[in-house]
Amino acid sequence: MSIAKSILAILLCYTMILPGFGQQMPTTRMLTTDAPTTMVERFTYNYRAHGVRKISFEDSPRLEKLIRAGIIYLSLRDAIALALENNLDLEYARINPKLSEANLLRASAGALLRNVSNNVSSGPSSASLGVTAGSSLGSSSSGGGSSGTGGVLSGLNVQLAGSAIPNLDPTLFVSSQTVHSTSPQTSTFVSGTNFLVTTYHTASYGVQQGFMTGTSVGLSMGNTLGYRQNSPNNDFNPVTNSNLALSVQQNLLQGFRPSVNKRAIIVAKNQRNISDLTFKNQVMSTVNNVASLYWDLVSFNEGLKVKQQTLELNTKLYTDNKRRAELGAIAPIDIIQAEAEMKSSQQDVTTSELQVQQQEMILKNVLTRSGMDDLAIANARIVPTDHFEVPAQEPIRPIQDLIVEAVQNRPDVIQNQIGLEDSRITMRGTKDALLPTLNAFVNMSNNALAGQVNTLPRATTLPNGSPGFVTRGPGDVNGFFLGGYGSVLSQLFGRNFPNYSAGFSLNVPIRNRAAQADLITDELNYRQSEIQDKQLHNNIKLNVVNARMALANARAAYDTSVEARKLEDQTLAGARRKYELGTSTILDVVLIQRDATARQLAETNALNSYIHARLNLDNVLARTLEVYSVDIEEAKTGQVKRQPDLIPAVVQQEAERRLPLNGLRR
Repeated sequence: MSIAKSILAILLCYTMILPGFGQQMPTTRMLTTDAPTTMVERFTYNYRAHGVRKISFEDSPRLEKLIRAGIIYLSLRDAIALALENNLDLEYARINPKLSEANLLRASAGALLRNVSNNVSSGPSSASLGVTAGSSLGSSSSGGGSSGTGGVLSGLNVQLAGSAIPNLDPTLFVSSQTVHSTSPQTSTFVSGTNFLVTTYHTASYGVQQGFMTGTSVGLSMGNTLGYRQNSPNNDFNPVTNSNLALSVQQNLLQGFRPSVNKRAIIVAKNQRNISDLTFKNQVMSTVNNVASLYWDLVSFNEGLKVKQQTLELNTKLYTDNKRRAELGAIAPIDIIQAEAEMKSSQQDVTTSELQVQQQEMILKNVLTRSGMDDLAIANARIVPTDHFEVPAQEPIRPIQDLIVEAVQNRPDVIQNQIGLEDSRITMRGTKDALLPTLNAFVNMSNNALAGQVNTLPRATTLPNGSPGFVTRGPGDVNGFFLGGYGSVLSQLFGRNFPNYSAGFSLNVPIRNRAAQADLITDELNYRQSEIQDKQLHNNIKLNVVNARMALANARAAYDTSVEARKLEDQTLAGARRKYELGTSTILDVVLIQRDATARQLAETNALNSYIHARLNLDNVLARTLEVYSVDIEEAKTGQVKRQPDLIPAVVQQEAERRLPLNGLRR
């Protein structure tokens, strides 16, 4: 019964420390798509590959709800919602927090941290008018966000400096072998034979693990089973011997203290927070980019309307002049001038139409996952349903309040602070590496041996003095060692043959130059990080001041352009009246018409500049998500709960009338 209890105790000890029952299981299941259900799956879970969620490149159903007869009626709120659901930059950024979770899992095992990118994509720019090609599509740009750690080699953030981090995952080892050996002997005195034949089986197993305190513990058991020799001088043949050993090693100087050994885990947790902040920063950047592209499309449409109105006026002027020339009221040269202006207006309209279409393509690429794969979406036209309302008066806030708001809300400020904290944590290990290595160790082991009486006859001298052979019996050997594996276990747990050892080892580097250089390097890098943090705060203050001034200037320019456009409209009306009365030339009308068109376009551009100045101020103050009521949790899941906005009837009627008229619908 005692033997059965001993075997059961060993099995329970090993079962408790087997991998698969540790704390990493819930984290692994959170990162993967499968979960163990049976006992066998739980046991083999950590030794099998697990899939992660696949990325879907299908667009959200919201897009279909916004399409009417080949036209996408799009409000700014719906544009932002589509970006949260479909934008690939956001989908890419959603993976980074999971990578940080995997990094934390890796650090929990005492392994080196891998590098996780924290770059933020600013998105594509709007279509621009070209000189030869008409228009050019916007390009995408990105800004980098530092993760707070450096040194990349094949995707690994290699920690070459500082104290080594212990392996925190328990490691189970098992080995077994079968041996048959034949050894020629120079004398029969010891073995009783000139060739010693030995056969046996070995089975060794154990577990070892490191701890945060700098402690390493190993528990192992070695067994030699069926040890058999052809030597008649052995009292027992075959025999079984076992050894149960416990070893404990403790770092007393370098590598001592949990604060040093768990620094990678703390850094990994900080990196997870940085990934969350990076995702928030990406959401802000994407929403700001979508708003910019949307209002640019509105501005381009307004500019197209101005040029279309100019074309209509020039066409009417050409038609009127042609009729008047037929009556002999004006010279033929007036017809040529009017026709030239009409053709020039047609070219302007064609160029603006191309710019509008390219802007729609850029916006659709940002708001969809399929891009141009879906022909229905590729051929659909976008009709913005929102118009920017300029406030009657700009709110006045002290510049100091705006700076405080920016510093408190901007994610990159918090990221920098976490990066500085990571540098300080990393320096703990570098400072600790300055210490000598002093290890104290304790080893305890129990030995056991049991076997059967050797039945081989042993050479001896008979009582009459003549040589002979005798066979041993149970009374000729120590009966304590008679038995099988049960007797071995009984001796082990009875501690009949214990061994003890304790000691220490000290390793002192005489000059310690490498550790000194590592610490100096880390401290200098930390000083550079402090400088970069100060530069960030200074840049934020400068950007807030510049954004505030730019908004004020843009508002003043817009107000001036509105007044100038109104005066130019009055001037154009007077010039046309004079021309109709014969007191003005066609050239005067053409010049004033050009000025009127330029004033209208200037007003449109001034409004667009004002909108961008406000977007920039909101972005600098990190209140983009607040302004557009973006829920960061919905952004994380990529599912926006609210329904699409209703399509204004006036906008729908105008779109259905205008697009076929200009030949823009397919």
